[in-house]
Amino acid sequence: MRQFDVFVFDNSSEFDSWKPTLEDDALGWFHTRDWNACLNELEAEWIVFAHPHINIDREFLNELALATDGFPMVDAFAPRIRLKEHFYGGLLVQGSKGFAPISEREELRYVAAPNPLLGVFSRRIIQRTGIFDLDLPEHLRLLDYALRMAHAGGRIFSIPYLVAKAFDDLATPEDTAIINGEFLGKGELVKDLWPLIYKNLPSNLALKYTMRHPSMLGKFIRTPQDIEAKREKAVLLSKLSEKILQEISVRKK
Repeated sequence: MRQFDVFVFDNSSEFDSWKPTLEDDALGWFHTRDWNACLNELEAEWIVFAHPHINIDREFLNELALATDGFPMVDAFAPRIRLKEHFYGGLLVQGSKGFAPISEREELRYVAAPNPLLGVFSRRIIQRTGIFDLDLPEHLRLLDYALRMAHAGGRIFSIPYLVAKAFDDLATPEDTAIINGEFLGKGELVKDLWPLIYKNLPSNLALKYTMRHPSMLGKFIRTPQDIEAKREKAVLLSKLSEKILQEISVRKK
């Protein structure tokens, strides 16, 4: 069995010119536009989900190997991404505001989700979580997947020294906004983020987020059947307790 499979989700105009950053018989590469088509082909113990603007090199994989050995009970990891001189990590639940990125100075801790452009999941938790929700924009799919994984009993760990570099010359302003979490505060994101919050977070948080964004009140009162069905499926036999939810939320000062 391979130790790592690297799944590169790529819908860019440079799709045909993409090449793996390194060759190794113990490493599997899956480069695709279809997020779900290759999930059944993944064979490694650990799966790296990465945007093509993230450099998956040997240094990162060596550090990842140390992390998986050092924390055997962890189901997923939220590596930090280095872009120029800054480091951007995972996301936390932030009450009525939705989500917020962790601080650059954050220590070891559990998080709600990895950075939208890079996450590492064990194959065992992928098998329990299922497929990606393709109704969501690409930059919200890892967030949604991580929350559904939490309902399935999985935990995501953030380790400050587990870092992957972004290709500086390839990072567009849009990608940079996603890497550093600025996209979470954009008003146009609400219509996409609301169903993710409604189907994955407790009703009181979904209501608080809705009241903060009244344009979503109609959907909260008469929720579309497909979103209700996704919520029921996500929270069925949920293992996401209040204690765990607090651990993956922004800490109150």
